[in-house]
Amino acid sequence: MRMKSSFPQPGRKPVDTARAWNAALVNQCATPGLGSLMAGRWIAGGGQLILAVAGFVLVVVWFFKVMIQYYGQISGDVQVHPVGWIGVTGGIMFVASWFWALVTSISLFVEARRNAAAGPSGNIDSPGSSAPPAASSRGGPAG
Repeated sequence: MRMKSSFPQPGRKPVDTARAWNAALVNQCATPGLGSLMAGRWIAGGGQLILAVAGFVLVVVWFFKVMIQYYGQISGDVQVHPVGWIGVTGGIMFVASWFWALVTSISLFVEARRNAAAGPSGNIDSPGSSAPPAASSRGGPAG
């Protein structure tokens, strides 16, 4: 028996194709996790965002430590300490969050396709309904 991918939430809109594209673009081109949060994937989006920010902070810390050592070598006799592991760890964390966001984006497209295949929710006045408007039998205004 197949389980649902997420629990239905009363305030959460179903994911459509446009919403999936928007979330995927933000996830992949801006910040991993923000698109997932936009789509209502709170746990995945929060984890991706925390991982991405932590990785970015580690890369920035590595950069400043390297720059301090370079400027110290220019101005005086400073001993160099290995700090490359900080940058590598930060880079791995950020790339991991990006791939996690990619997986979430793909699952959003799958959910959007499934929602589109399910059809409209039974609302007759929805813009996607196939029923044409009723036409009057007379050519003039009704009355």
